[in-house]
Amino acid sequence: MREHTNARPTDAVILSFSVPAARVAEAVRAMKGLGFEPARDATPWRDVLGYANEEMPGVLLSGARYREGLTQAQLAEKTGISRRHISEMENGKRPIGKKNARLLGEALHMEPRLLLRV
Repeated sequence: MREHTNARPTDAVILSFSVPAARVAEAVRAMKGLGFEPARDATPWRDVLGYANEEMPGVLLSGARYREGLTQAQLAEKTGISRRHISEMENGKRPIGKKNARLLGEALHMEPRLLLRV
């Protein structure tokens, strides 16, 4: 059973969308026509979560593995990369590298470049 609180229910939700650059103005007009307002003081999710750039590929790897419903052992079997190395890559203790990014990207149905540090 839910406890009663004095907090008022949230009546605004922030959404974000990806649109082709050439159609940004059109998308903004359409959203405003529906009553949406541009977000003020928006903070990128990477900043909110507090991940450093060095940790980001591991976080993406872990999330993609979770999305596909695979354990580290199952991913290791699919890619030929040891489970220990996958764990170290997910925890930012080992760089992923181009060869592994290609193998992981194929197994996880994602763009390998996302797994490489920028």
